[in-house]
Amino acid sequence: MKLGNEQAVSLLTGLIPIDASLEAVFNRLDAVAMEPGFRLQREIALRRALRPYLLAGEGFPVAPLPEEVALAKLYLYADFQPEDGQLSLVEQVRDLIEVHVPEEERAWLDPLRHSYMDLLEIVAVRGYPLQTGGQRVNDGELVLRSLGDGREFHAAGGPFTRQVTCGQVLLTRLIRLPDRAVLPGTAVVLSAAVGRAILEHAQEQRREMEASSGSFELGDWDEFCKLYGYGLLWILVQARVEAVMRADANIRYLTPAGEPFLYALALYEHHELSRLMEGLNRIEGLQPEPLTPSLSRGPVARGARCSSGCNGPTATGDGRGEGEGDYQGKAESARVWVQRDGPSDAVVARLTLSRAQLFVECDSPDRLDRLKHLLASTFGYSLHFRAGAAAPPAHPVPEVDLSQDGWPSLTVVVTPEEEQRLLSVLLESAYLEWADLPSPGLQGRTPRHAAGDPEARAEVAGLIDQLEHDDPCRRRTGRPGYDFDRLRAHVGL
Repeated sequence: MKLGNEQAVSLLTGLIPIDASLEAVFNRLDAVAMEPGFRLQREIALRRALRPYLLAGEGFPVAPLPEEVALAKLYLYADFQPEDGQLSLVEQVRDLIEVHVPEEERAWLDPLRHSYMDLLEIVAVRGYPLQTGGQRVNDGELVLRSLGDGREFHAAGGPFTRQVTCGQVLLTRLIRLPDRAVLPGTAVVLSAAVGRAILEHAQEQRREMEASSGSFELGDWDEFCKLYGYGLLWILVQARVEAVMRADANIRYLTPAGEPFLYALALYEHHELSRLMEGLNRIEGLQPEPLTPSLSRGPVARGARCSSGCNGPTATGDGRGEGEGDYQGKAESARVWVQRDGPSDAVVARLTLSRAQLFVECDSPDRLDRLKHLLASTFGYSLHFRAGAAAPPAHPVPEVDLSQDGWPSLTVVVTPEEEQRLLSVLLESAYLEWADLPSPGLQGRTPRHAAGDPEARAEVAGLIDQLEHDDPCRRRTGRPGYDFDRLRAHVGL
């Protein structure tokens, strides 16, 4: 994140009006801050105010809002005390003798120096604009109450009054003049709940600082905010990140056909087809689907490789194919059970049982965890877990509006390319160390060890053929998700 070329102050797209003389003061302060002798202090101040963004690594879910950058600069102008002994920016502009500063600009300097970051609840909004014969008769006004100390203020709102409602909270500062209070051209609009959550967090920090220092000088809200008001920006960043994470957790992933996308996956190996079929038929909530024809293209001779697919006898009614327990060229259709969502009747979980594998697909990690525990308690060591994946499909970071309560209802349609990637990653994980793990289809021997036995070599080849036939990616997308020749090479076939 670069801090060197921003505009003086974001004016929130011009919705909050400021006097021309105040804007001139901001420009003067920014010009002094950019001078070589002060530039390092400017960097220190902005880095302090925007610290969470600067410390964040790649993949941080939020970027600074223009209003946050503007408030960071106002901290530089009004609150920051240089660490090298220089006068503050306001004091330097006030004491300029070589440059004439008009009196209408000087009138802003002390009120700006005494302003501080605050959380201001909108108590009342007085309308804008009221038109009579084309003439504006009311500039709009906001009645604001500090959440920290309960003081009320009236400030001109202009067109900004159209964008806010009573109960919302503004994270900003007020410049208090003898006859009025002025918003400095920018504010972060928060919902009542978010505003009060930030206040509670700030109050907790204030108490901790008082306890650790043994001093109660921070007991006054205005003193605390004057010294540590940038901490409100830090808490805002945390609130934004938490809101994005909650919104992200509530995203619904859909297929192009509008069905729930099953991205939470688990892959098991087994060697007890009949027992698993009987057990799955007894599990409440799982509905068996009709037999599905194999996606394979042709028969496989005993011990032959099936890089393009395998085919074999169709399962009988009890789920057993010819020669169960012999993987040499034997392949059959998979049996499928689904779990449906009650109101929508949409499939939210699918279990695909083939001769060598059980593939579990769910619409959420929570549902997958529940099913995995259920399978473990039902079948115990009959199932051998090989790989799982619960990361959601790639998608843009959701945008969250903290001025509104609740979380948006977001949906993401997952592309076929992303589906292929997710399944390929799962299979890569499943087969990374497969050659050196005990296999239920080889009586507990590792495939590498069994392949070294001339009598078991064909059995290993048949097992790999069966795994290729059972490829979950091909069943789902029609394209293979893994090059099973790599397994053959690993075991020396």
